[in-house]
Amino acid sequence: MSGSLNILSATADPALLDLPWHLPLDAWPNQNIAALPKGISRHLVRFAHLSGRVVAIKETTSEMAKGEYDMLRRLQGLDLPCVEPLAVITNRTDEDGAPLKSVLVTRHLKFSLPYRALYSQTLRPDTATRLVDALAVLLVRVHMVGLFWGDVSLSNTLFRRDAGAFAAYLVDAETGQLYPGGLSNGQRENDLEIARVNIAGELMDLEAGGRVADELDPIRISNGIVAAYRSLWKELTGSESFDSSERWRITERVERLNHLGFDIEELGIKTDETGTTVRIQPKVVDAGHHQRRLLRLTGLDAEENQARRLLNDLDSYTASYGNPEADEEMVAHEWLVRVFEPVVRAIPRELKGKLEPAEVFHQLLDHRWFMAQNQGRDIPLAEAVTSYVQDVLRHRRDEVTVIDPPTGSITMPISVAGAAASDDDSDWRLKV
Repeated sequence: MSGSLNILSATADPALLDLPWHLPLDAWPNQNIAALPKGISRHLVRFAHLSGRVVAIKETTSEMAKGEYDMLRRLQGLDLPCVEPLAVITNRTDEDGAPLKSVLVTRHLKFSLPYRALYSQTLRPDTATRLVDALAVLLVRVHMVGLFWGDVSLSNTLFRRDAGAFAAYLVDAETGQLYPGGLSNGQRENDLEIARVNIAGELMDLEAGGRVADELDPIRISNGIVAAYRSLWKELTGSESFDSSERWRITERVERLNHLGFDIEELGIKTDETGTTVRIQPKVVDAGHHQRRLLRLTGLDAEENQARRLLNDLDSYTASYGNPEADEEMVAHEWLVRVFEPVVRAIPRELKGKLEPAEVFHQLLDHRWFMAQNQGRDIPLAEAVTSYVQDVLRHRRDEVTVIDPPTGSITMPISVAGAAASDDDSDWRLKV
């Protein structure tokens, strides 16, 4: 390693010095490389092991690496879904002193996949539509903080499963520009057109390779982002007028935004000179309504749709078993201890890399419902967990990066079906 190597990092990790920076990225030995699926990129990107985790390393110019590192840090400060920047490595040279490209190092987003890895054989229209819808939500959030992305595409996005839908994360910010005063309509439309054209091209590329279902129409799917974006943007930022006797429409507007996963920090309300017409417009809209409520009540950090699903189960538990005199936080803690955590503990250790816990719980609820429909009876949660683990989860591929070496110890999974109830309480699994 050359002595002139420069490392810019907000959180210093000495293990960065152990990576073979004196070699071009495409020549790194297999012992350093993590074999993970990656999307299409104009730059060389590889995954590497670092301090018991996986990082993504992208070779680029020094200016672009520093610019993207700074941009990602700013976007993190704005609470925008994006990858976490770790370091910029510059002044790289090989063993003969010849210069090598600078690199940007970002943390691999666990349980995330590029769009090309989200299907096994062919991409179905419903999956493609859900990906585009997730990207539309991300683009709206990007524009609301004043960011012109400049290169919106499926390839520049990572996706995580989110209770039957997907959550999108920005993964490439090298063309992004932040405007503190917000974006003009022209800038937003430009980004939207870039997205439409790029998505159409990406799906046509898959189509040419025989990787999409016959009924998938790339043009229709790519046009879908325009419709989804404009509908959401109007709901979040559009003004609304109504008669002063219809004040319930203020609450209705707030509830619609909450259902979409957004909170209103400020709502502008004006009446006309006669006082008969009311005009409302959201001033500041913040994403993650259900995420924040779930985090506040249980400490669980989940995607928005997952959080909504878990909260629905919590509300059902409260209605069925909760103490009417107990406050919301106490009932939420009881649900966490008696329902959610035992289910997560019941997943065998060798299957924990399949899906993240919140997604497992969501899929378990779906599986339990289908069992009840097919068998015409209520299914105890213990029975549903056993069936889900054996018939569904065991046959899924891993979606988390498992990089820790085996320790040689054996951990016995908790048997949901056979575990005994405690002496001083009945078995929670027979009740929920």
